[in-house]
Amino acid sequence: MSVPPDTPVLVGAAAAARLPDAIELMAAAAEAAALDAGVPGLLARVDRVYVARGSWTGPDPARSVAARFGAAKVHSVVAELGVLQQTLVTRGCLDVAAGRADVVLVLGAEAAHSAGGVRLSAGRLSAEGRGGCSEEGPDEVLAPHGDILHRLEVRRGLYLPVWQYAVLESALRAADGLGLAAHADEVAELWAGFSRVAAGNEDAWARHPVTPGDLVASDRNPMMSWPYTRSHCSRAGVDQGAAMLLCSARTALRLRVPRDRWVFPVAAAESNVMTPVSARPDLARSPGFAAVGRRLTELTGAAPADAELVDLYSCFPAAVRLQIRELGLAGRADLTVTGGMTFAGGPLNNYAFQSTVKMAQLLRAAEPGAHGLVTCVSGLVTKQGGLLWSTAPPPAGFRAEDVSAEVRAAEPPLPVAEDVVTGTGRVAGFTVACEKGASARAFAVVTLVDGTRTVAASTAPDLLDAMTSQDWAGRVVTVHGDTFGP
Repeated sequence: MSVPPDTPVLVGAAAAARLPDAIELMAAAAEAAALDAGVPGLLARVDRVYVARGSWTGPDPARSVAARFGAAKVHSVVAELGVLQQTLVTRGCLDVAAGRADVVLVLGAEAAHSAGGVRLSAGRLSAEGRGGCSEEGPDEVLAPHGDILHRLEVRRGLYLPVWQYAVLESALRAADGLGLAAHADEVAELWAGFSRVAAGNEDAWARHPVTPGDLVASDRNPMMSWPYTRSHCSRAGVDQGAAMLLCSARTALRLRVPRDRWVFPVAAAESNVMTPVSARPDLARSPGFAAVGRRLTELTGAAPADAELVDLYSCFPAAVRLQIRELGLAGRADLTVTGGMTFAGGPLNNYAFQSTVKMAQLLRAAEPGAHGLVTCVSGLVTKQGGLLWSTAPPPAGFRAEDVSAEVRAAEPPLPVAEDVVTGTGRVAGFTVACEKGASARAFAVVTLVDGTRTVAASTAPDLLDAMTSQDWAGRVVTVHGDTFGP
């Protein structure tokens, strides 16, 4: 089958690990990606570089890496926290298709293991971009338009990802009608399955499979925020990086990239609506992922569940379980090609690159024309994306659409009461945050009788005990300012 010359194609993809510096990881991954393409000199031809911001500092890693390989004149782009990782890949594909770039390099890395871990403050999670760059900075900075966290969530102390994802998990459990024990078993089986995939992934950070019993709280695996133990959480403290090389079919032919290296982006859809958790009408649903799934189906004629290979963004079980609901994947066991962010590794703002690299490798070895779906999340399932790949070129060419307008219309945010509130309401989602494995602070997102939302917290021992042994989603509570009780 002939391929239109301006069709974007992924020709090189590689991961790197266990180097103590993010720039070194990016450079190592880039060099390996060029070797993967079968054209070692390909990096000297790069004219546009996209980098996803990590916890590292540095003015322009894109230009630094490109210069190492002789690419003297590049357009460098850094995407801040809060920008979907998929956005960088999609923009690179569109750049190639439109002739704005000949060869695009997409990079990400995190050296948090060597640095002693990732430490995020509420301020960093607000995801406010710099809005520009210094003279030494990149040519372009991509920044989110809005905040991941609501001001009230920050004021009440509900700002760590594990706490907010645990709140979402409680809403999912209630929506599924599961008791505490049955829910714990279901999540444990899901995560144990992910660990088995990681055991067979040579790029995974942790390759020791776990059993459902290993996920129960213990001294070695403390409770972090009910119902999540440490082994339910994304493993951000890793030294990992990834690189992807994109070009047109015309350029791939000119540079003699072997045809068996080509992987085509088929269609991409993403939502960039930023609705904080406390303002979402239904914490157990994701209109963004529902819209992404519908649009991918419209663009390709195939539903997400039809893809032979799938990798769901997997920072916490709630993210995976929301995607299963919205993308029609119930009953499907093969939901990851890497092993997920707990086991394969979840480098800050970079996992979707790791999963895309692995997806490209597996598609090359799969039946000709097989499809692979890679999904992406920013924030607390705040933004959502999905990109379909195949070794067969898309008949209608690569298509990418933003479904934000559709999502915005489908999910108008609830008003969040920032003034002092005294009254009753129902718990939309809750958790009990822990310190050194011990219950420390209960959080509840409450829908008040007037339809507004608030966030409240409590350290009352009796309430902590009750909320770790009973399901409080849907219960009526009384709110007194920043605290709450039965």
